[in-house]
Amino acid sequence: MAQSYGWQAIKRRRTFHGERSKLRMAGQDMFYTYVIQSLSHPDQRYIGHTTDLRERLADHNAGKCSHSSKFRPWKIKFYAAFESIEQAQHFEKYLKSGSGHAFAKRHLWSHGLSPES
Repeated sequence: MAQSYGWQAIKRRRTFHGERSKLRMAGQDMFYTYVIQSLSHPDQRYIGHTTDLRERLADHNAGKCSHSSKFRPWKIKFYAAFESIEQAQHFEKYLKSGSGHAFAKRHLWSHGLSPES
């Protein structure tokens, strides 16, 4: 029988490994593009990429990133996982572009993901 790689199969195979608790899928490191939202200034967002979401969010909330330190604390509003760093960087660059802002407005900030929610 062929192995299913649908969302449910991926969820079952997802495990946390190592001291840094990186999310790994099927033994492979994942790379993330993320959007965080300021809790103190909900209209402020930051887009970046990382291999460790928990550590990166902790860095933002500890003020280690000069671009996000003045709007602390932060929460993760959206993230996407990729198999390669290049894919994560490409999606980050896209989200920061004009068409990426339009995409985020249509798909991330509407449907219950608005900065006010």
